[in-house]
Amino acid sequence: MAVKLRGYLSPTLVLLALDWDEGGTRADFLGFAIKRSPGFRSVDGKTQKGESWLPNRVTFDGPVSANAADVDSDKAPIQKFMWWDARIDEPDRGATFTYTAYPVVGTPAHPRILAEAAGATTVTLPPHIKDGIGTWFNRAVLSSQAFSRKLKAMKLSPTAAPPADKALVLREWLANDLHKAFGQVLGGASKAVGAVYHLTDKLWAIPGLSEFAQAQGEHSLAIVYDSHIIPGKKAKPAMNGKPTRAAVPAKPSPNQDVVDEHGHSIDFFPRDKTSIMHNKYLASDGPDATGKPTRVLMGSANFTTEGITQQANLLHLFDSAPLAKHYAQRARALADNPKKGATAKLAPAWTTSISVGPAAVRLALSPEPGKITKQIDTIVDAIKRAEHSVVFCIFTPTDKRLRDACFGAAKRGLMMFGIVNNLSASGAAKTQAAVDGKKKVTGPQLANMELYHRSKKNRDVIDGEYFNAKTVPAGFDPELLNFPGEKSPGYAPVVIHHKFIVIDGEGENPVVFTGSANMSENSEHNNDENLLEIKDRHVAGIYIAEFMRLYEHYRARAIFIDDKQHPTRHRRLTLARDRTWADKYYDPSRPEERARRAMVYGAT
Repeated sequence: MAVKLRGYLSPTLVLLALDWDEGGTRADFLGFAIKRSPGFRSVDGKTQKGESWLPNRVTFDGPVSANAADVDSDKAPIQKFMWWDARIDEPDRGATFTYTAYPVVGTPAHPRILAEAAGATTVTLPPHIKDGIGTWFNRAVLSSQAFSRKLKAMKLSPTAAPPADKALVLREWLANDLHKAFGQVLGGASKAVGAVYHLTDKLWAIPGLSEFAQAQGEHSLAIVYDSHIIPGKKAKPAMNGKPTRAAVPAKPSPNQDVVDEHGHSIDFFPRDKTSIMHNKYLASDGPDATGKPTRVLMGSANFTTEGITQQANLLHLFDSAPLAKHYAQRARALADNPKKGATAKLAPAWTTSISVGPAAVRLALSPEPGKITKQIDTIVDAIKRAEHSVVFCIFTPTDKRLRDACFGAAKRGLMMFGIVNNLSASGAAKTQAAVDGKKKVTGPQLANMELYHRSKKNRDVIDGEYFNAKTVPAGFDPELLNFPGEKSPGYAPVVIHHKFIVIDGEGENPVVFTGSANMSENSEHNNDENLLEIKDRHVAGIYIAEFMRLYEHYRARAIFIDDKQHPTRHRRLTLARDRTWADKYYDPSRPEERARRAMVYGAT
């Protein structure tokens, strides 16, 4: 029986789900070899192979040696039923690829591919904008193998600031086309309105908005911005002969510079009546300058260089007059800077369903009144109705009901994966409060992460101390914390800034919740936020693919850390030398077995 494959496609990524029924009884089953045609491009992009084996960095003897090339999967088979291909370069956008998966049998010394059991799938990478919905995930995390290799290929130092032209190339690579979304929402438009938490990016966001406002003329662009000042500190009296700490004066909002510089062409409206004005969106009358809102850009990415390139973020574009109207109306309402209570009365928790192509979309706007929790109620109810899977990627998971619902899905035997910052409920609340209050947040508070692998108890923890070149896993390239030449901002800038949950992403009826909201008490009741419910298989597939890319990157690091801390245990970053790696995937009592089939055939 042939291997079965199913592709989950992002515009810049392919996630492959695999199944092979015979693997359940084959005693010498070592894993899978996967071939891609056409193959990989050279690092400089000048040549491309006709076909390439997808690589593995782990072998039967452990990770490959430092600075050594990856091993082709026909020699170091992939011992998973999901694998991804992230080597999609800019010229590959929209390209068609054929992936052929072969079972590998035999022994580590003599692995053999079963050509007669090979299965294949041909996929065409979707455009960023499809059926009226645009989706951009950045490459983001500077702690990545690919970014280190990019620096080597460009002959750049990881510690010295690159020339401006090469710095821009690196930033564009990290943005992974996300920076182009600003041109999409403003293209062909004559008017635009937005609500932006931080607007400091001088590469794309500020220039794009400024050029638009100057080209379209007076009052063509209005932006509500968070205007909270950064609190100062009182002087500290001398104690035990130690010197007195000088007073630290309060500072204006990080947005004040752009307001001062571009206020003559852009209509800016300060907002400070909620804890934070945390929205990140623009609504325009593009692409046909109709004079009425028809297009909206929204997501988790702040309009900052860090948000666009360094933090893990996403942006969506929707061609929908009804949806754009809701966003534009809220921005205009916020321009009057209403108090929190008045803001909570502006709109119901959820709009009616809006059709955008084949997708059904609903919008919820925060804050909600009093103790009403319709936003979280909706998400929790959807998780409880999940048929097969729940994956979540959340900055600060402070809502207990939401966490319990996700872990409850795992208890029911569903596939559950999660990435969150490594914080207790109280710690997460304190961190969120610190962020909201513009206070400095420490490295461990932001960089520590928890990866949940199918259950609440089965988790990996990555401490902030491991995000530096001295602790890079054996066989992996040293990874960066900061953009080359930049000083540390005082905390480890490897931040999961996403705010999304995907339910039954592999099934017929997936649900995605996404937006600016951290799905917390603060975001629901104290902040200006926006949250979307999206029911669409194409969008859900993108989220699943991009989530697994992040998850597998950090899980490999977490496994290395655990191996290092417990040297007497079996090393997990080593390929199994027999079929024992596969046993859990064919055990009906295990969630891995259900996931193996569902990811290929859909939830049943």
